[in-house]
Amino acid sequence: MTETLATEPHLPTEPAHETHLESWAQNARMRHIPALDWIVAKLDGDIRRCLDIFWAPYAALPVEDPHHPPLEAELRALCRALDRLADTARHSRANGTPNELGARVHWALDHALQMLRSLDANLFGRRYPVQTHDRSKAEPIYAGLLVVLQHLGRIHPLVLEIDPDLDEKLLEGLVKLSNPVDERMLTPIA
Repeated sequence: MTETLATEPHLPTEPAHETHLESWAQNARMRHIPALDWIVAKLDGDIRRCLDIFWAPYAALPVEDPHHPPLEAELRALCRALDRLADTARHSRANGTPNELGARVHWALDHALQMLRSLDANLFGRRYPVQTHDRSKAEPIYAGLLVVLQHLGRIHPLVLEIDPDLDEKLLEGLVKLSNPVDERMLTPIA
């Protein structure tokens, strides 16, 4: 005698099944991982600029110079670090890797940037759902960036031995005054 008409709303007799599974997009971002845009900007801006500045003294260095072999070894190690960063971001092998060191350094940087730009910036840095038992790719990618920075730190003193004005070149253009000082004010007082 509890018949319902077709026009009456049907109320479920059982409560709706609630899921306790996490979703990747709803998980909070990990605070210790910078945003993907920052990592890409760091690689494409600061690291590319450093590589260009480091490369100029090395390219002018004769092969017989005793500074050449250790610097070449560190540049090749930097290429391997960039390759590992690209592989961590997205595992895809690219054919046609250049053998010449100058082209190889720039190719490795461009390849790493291409792989990082192919990631979803909205999901990058979020913890994977617990039920998948997977780790986020964001932590190894950030670690790969730190390794690249460590290799740049190893290259710096080697290039500094060749070019004593290296630090001045690295710091050039970092600060731009909106109201430069008048040249007349720079005359010595005494």
